[in-house]
Amino acid sequence: MLDQIVTPKELRGLEKEQLPELCDELRAFLLESVSGSGGHFSAGLGTVELTVALHYVFNTPEDRLVWDVGHQAYPHKVLTGRRDSLNTIRQQGGLSGFPKRSESEYDTFGVGHSSTSISAALGMAIAAKQQGIDRQSVAIIGDGALTAGMAYEALNHAGDLDARMLVVLNDNDMSISPNVGGLSKYLARLLSGPLYSSIREQGKKILSGTPGMKKLARRAEEHTKGMLMPGTMFEEMGFVYYGPVDGHDVLELVRMFENIKDIDEPRFVHVVTKKGKGYEPAENDPCTYHGVSPFNLEQGIVKSTKTSTPTYTQVFSRWLCDIATSDERVVGITPAMREGSGLVEFSDKFPERYFDVAIAEQHAVTLAAGMACDGAKPIVAIYSTFLQRAYDQLIHDVAIQNLPVVFAIDRAGLVGADGATHAGNYDLSYLRCIPNMIVMAPADENECRQMLYTAYLQDGPTAVRYPRGKGVGIEPDAVMTAMEIGKATTLRSGARVALLLFGSLLAPAQQAADTLDMTLVNMRFVKPLDEAIILDVASNHDVIVTLEDNAIQGGAGSAVSESLARQGVSIPVLHLGIPDNYIEHAEREAQLAEIGLSAEGIIQQITAFSSRHVVPQAISKVAHL
Repeated sequence: MLDQIVTPKELRGLEKEQLPELCDELRAFLLESVSGSGGHFSAGLGTVELTVALHYVFNTPEDRLVWDVGHQAYPHKVLTGRRDSLNTIRQQGGLSGFPKRSESEYDTFGVGHSSTSISAALGMAIAAKQQGIDRQSVAIIGDGALTAGMAYEALNHAGDLDARMLVVLNDNDMSISPNVGGLSKYLARLLSGPLYSSIREQGKKILSGTPGMKKLARRAEEHTKGMLMPGTMFEEMGFVYYGPVDGHDVLELVRMFENIKDIDEPRFVHVVTKKGKGYEPAENDPCTYHGVSPFNLEQGIVKSTKTSTPTYTQVFSRWLCDIATSDERVVGITPAMREGSGLVEFSDKFPERYFDVAIAEQHAVTLAAGMACDGAKPIVAIYSTFLQRAYDQLIHDVAIQNLPVVFAIDRAGLVGADGATHAGNYDLSYLRCIPNMIVMAPADENECRQMLYTAYLQDGPTAVRYPRGKGVGIEPDAVMTAMEIGKATTLRSGARVALLLFGSLLAPAQQAADTLDMTLVNMRFVKPLDEAIILDVASNHDVIVTLEDNAIQGGAGSAVSESLARQGVSIPVLHLGIPDNYIEHAEREAQLAEIGLSAEGIIQQITAFSSRHVVPQAISKVAHL
């Protein structure tokens, strides 16, 4: 049956009784496809029936479906003309792992970060109303995304406007309702039915002339429902609440959506699903199966027992546990990224000092500021792209007060398959302009450990930013040694051209320096800069090249040019980094090669630039390039 579904138009041509079988086929296809290609796995398995029901009842793409985050939208991609290319998901030139407006007209809003769906769907509902268009706006939000303040800001606004929109809560972690029993199913069906809706509308008309009685009736309704159902809070915000509904009963979902489709009030449907539905290992361990590399369905994910050099995240994890052992003031804070940020071991060893604040980056930073005010040593473990959401708090609550908060910034630079929404390309630019901040960028794993320790020792705000994955393969020293603040180190002396490295591109930088006989300086600190070494290399070289895995605009290279200008030095400077455009998803090495930050790309760019600024004999040895 799935073979016949090219778009939701064919889906809506099916009989309702055929939908359960279609759901089985769709889930089987997802299991086979995503286990073979890799990608987000458990979330999509949990939204099969919900996706089918939404596209069956609503006239997509004319009616707008807005998916929150997008991990749960793989079934949506399959049903909207992308089934045959799902095996390319998150690969170079293939489908994005998230909804993307340029990919399909059915992807009405591009996402990647959480808690944006209600705001976007409300905006679409308002736009439709202003243009006189009869259109539905539906936001599908996971329960985890409801932990962010932005979702509640949007709910509050939508309820106040009486917007014609529907919010579907995909409660996939039993966080709101512990079960969906026969009584709650019956009540949900009754309250969404035409009889109740008719009585409710007639009651509103009758009581419209007596505001006091109307308010009293509304309160009585809310409290009666609140005794039996968990939706009182949403009713108070101006939504008509329906649920909980079994999110794996596609026929029940269709009946529910058909019943409430044409109600001209903000509606809230609470759907309970199970992550990993239909694949027992993912049901039992949805976190491990959240994002997967290709694996064998029969065997499941087999965790490697091989020992290897640690990733930067593992370096941070070990350091945090070590420093927490020696200092009881140390606390670890994360906005719902325990596994990704390397806090699992810390949370097990020091549960009373571990704080997962949910998807609430702003709160995480100000919480750390409050802790620092009263003697704690907060370490905020956060992805670069997510720290952007707490920029105001970073400035006002931490930096202005010069509080000793350490920001351990993971996923800096390009991140590979997650693409532009998750790339940490801007942290050096947005951090170095903040007074009181110390900003460090390690070139290898050992330097990362020592920088984290150095940051911990400071009396003001510090940031250590490091990339996803492994570095050059250096095992960190067990002994922790404080680094001199703002001090760079020369790794290689050469002629004519000096390459100033900021961060993790050490391997290609070393290869380029050896090939072109360049001086190579590991700058280590973006703020404060080692202005003495910058002046020294400017005095003894014809060209300076800066290299960073950050946006060129306003980045570390810009800081070097500013320093040279401030010191009145004129010298040709080439800035190498991430260009002024978004880099599409691909393996990280492929992304670096695409923008000229592989060893070969660095060599070619420096050779071309040097040929215009260095005497010919200095570059004759690389003329073959």
